[in-house]
Amino acid sequence: MADALLVNGVTFGLELNVSLAAAAALLVRRRLPTLVFLITLPGILIGYVWFAPMIALYTVALLRPNRRLLGISALLLAAAHFIPWPVSDFEPTAYRENTLTLIDACVTSVGPIALGLLVRTRGELAARIEDLIRSRRHADELLAEQVLSTERARLAREMHDVVAHQVSLISLQAGAVQISAEDAKAREGARTIRELSVRTLDELRHMVGILRAAGGDHEELTPQPRLADLPRLIELSALNVSFETDGATRRPGHPEAVERAAFRIVQEALTNVRKHAPGARVTVRLNDAEAAKGPAQEAEGPTQEAEHAAQEAEHAAQETAQQAEETRGLRVEVRNGPPDASAVAPGLPGGGHGLVGLRERAQLLGGTLEAGPTEEGGFVVRADFPKTPRVTGTA
Repeated sequence: MADALLVNGVTFGLELNVSLAAAAALLVRRRLPTLVFLITLPGILIGYVWFAPMIALYTVALLRPNRRLLGISALLLAAAHFIPWPVSDFEPTAYRENTLTLIDACVTSVGPIALGLLVRTRGELAARIEDLIRSRRHADELLAEQVLSTERARLAREMHDVVAHQVSLISLQAGAVQISAEDAKAREGARTIRELSVRTLDELRHMVGILRAAGGDHEELTPQPRLADLPRLIELSALNVSFETDGATRRPGHPEAVERAAFRIVQEALTNVRKHAPGARVTVRLNDAEAAKGPAQEAEGPTQEAEHAAQEAEHAAQETAQQAEETRGLRVEVRNGPPDASAVAPGLPGGGHGLVGLRERAQLLGGTLEAGPTEEGGFVVRADFPKTPRVTGTA
């Protein structure tokens, strides 16, 4: 409005009226940007005001960034600026003046469009940056939840492998005291301890199910027992165990992850024997699993061809032995016979996660685990691990 008054004075007339109308139309420019722009065109054509149509064109570029619309709007504003009022005053031969006016008209029409598009692009970039920040924050939250789920799953594995084993030992020892003790109070105390152990394992089973449902990765929280700790585990198992090994517990070379998994397999198998086969005789075998040897070649007769064939067979046997030594892995086998009918079952609850977890450990290391009943009425758990596990530092 100040522009209209400065250019056209304070005397009302056609020029001042269209200029004031153009200025007043800017009040609704955000609701009707295109219509407001068309209303401001007479202001620059008749009233020679620049600010109102330029602001209207800037609003069109900001809110309606359509290329065709912006191109037509720029041409209309340039034409309204270039053509004089009245039109009869136009002098085609005034080249210098017409050129300067045309340059001013182009700047007047292009400048607001460029500024409007720039502001709109800046706003879109700011919105995208905000979305990226929000997405990154959400990703951090998901990562934190995943880490929490991982810790829960690893904790569940350790709870089942360690706590269940120890509590089952307590229950077994309490059952033995309950049977052998002469004092009534001692028997009652042993019975209470046994019931509490069973209840603890039952609650632990539910807790393990909840924690394992969260998923997990393949890393351990703390260092775990290895093969050298197996004799101590068997000694504390309170079972009739025969331990057979070819020195694999003392021979270095097995990866730490394989030794941990082997220890857990023996531990879980002994726990299952206490649960399901009380009084059964158990055999724990730990030896090297050698690669299969190729067929040997035989040669008979004192002929030169036979001697040559014998040398080739001996050379092939040496290569096969060397290859077997390089690919030698570890085999763990826990075999138990049928339960003793006279033995008292401890009544320990089972969660069904033991063999599943053991098979998962073996597969993570590139090995295999087989478990099933035997013809004698017992049960066998057998696991084979390669010398070089597929995933190290796990299980």
